[in-house]
Amino acid sequence: MTTRRFFSTIVAIFFLTCHLSAQNEMSSIKPLTQDQQSIILISAYTARGELQSLKSALNNGLDAGLTVNKIREAIIHLYAYCGFPRSIRGLQTFMEVLDEREAKGINDNKGAEASPIIDDASKYERGKKVLGELTKAPQDGPLSGYNAFAPAIDTFLKEHLFADLFERDVLTYAERELVTISVLSSIGGAEPMLRSHLSICLNVGLTPAQLNEFVDVIKSSLGENESGAAQAVLDEVLKNRQPVTGFAKGEKINSTNFTGTVWLNMMGATDSSMHVSYGNVTFEPKARTNWHSHPGGQILLITEGIGYYQAKSEPARLLRKGDFVEISPNVEHWHGATPDSEFAHIAISLNTDKGGAMWLEPLSDEEYDNIRHD
Repeated sequence: MTTRRFFSTIVAIFFLTCHLSAQNEMSSIKPLTQDQQSIILISAYTARGELQSLKSALNNGLDAGLTVNKIREAIIHLYAYCGFPRSIRGLQTFMEVLDEREAKGINDNKGAEASPIIDDASKYERGKKVLGELTKAPQDGPLSGYNAFAPAIDTFLKEHLFADLFERDVLTYAERELVTISVLSSIGGAEPMLRSHLSICLNVGLTPAQLNEFVDVIKSSLGENESGAAQAVLDEVLKNRQPVTGFAKGEKINSTNFTGTVWLNMMGATDSSMHVSYGNVTFEPKARTNWHSHPGGQILLITEGIGYYQAKSEPARLLRKGDFVEISPNVEHWHGATPDSEFAHIAISLNTDKGGAMWLEPLSDEEYDNIRHD
């Protein structure tokens, strides 16, 4: 097989994989349940203090089968995101609705009470564990950002929000996250938190289709401004969470030629007469190669996430799944992930009989942080 034919085959497989990933995502569409839609509306109207609309949403939720305890728990949970005054007014409104329904002879299902939490570990450690489950990220690193600036809030968040509240079993993690993103979308000005919690929604089992449906519910209840802002954040999150391609990550690379955590699955070729080697390379957020070049040139086929490619003396390029880069021989360049997304590509080294990669200096943190891309 010639190098040209080999490359054509790899490209065909690459685009077929992208197409099948999209098909698989479409086949898994499952709409939000009536209970989930009710939780969204109850949370949004409570956060906004729109009590008349809240009354209607509460009645509809009870009629749809939500239990008293689930609704009560949702209104308790949201105080962590919009404050005690909104939460308490929501609870008072709910009490009025229950009294009115009881006067009409309606006997609503109370549902399960919260189970007692029996755990000898400190609440801080329990909260770290829950947060790790939600984010699918380790929580053992040093504090950063606002947590480092105000360590007390890190303690309050982990001990109270993620231990005291999230450990209660009246609501599932997915239901608590629906409460959370409903509040954050309703109050506005909380896009970084909304971005984080939309990512958590995907981690706890909500699908992209369901989250798009969530935005539709926000649009119908609160309006286009709120839904437009939520849709913009969701679109960004989904771009950063492209479906996996099926290529194994391989082993972590232990080399000074990379910054951050990088995995390599070297796949071939075993026939040296082809003068081609190729492998799947996966970068954690912010991870990247050093500057380097290839005597025989290189091709990158982007399979997952969002990343950068930059040739020397040129602006960086932003790369997404389905993109590819053709790198001429001896061009100095680097490539890696953006700060917010894992990034993967198939790297194909061409004309390997001319030699392997020529590794140069690292891209500094300052250079990386100041990237401006096309």
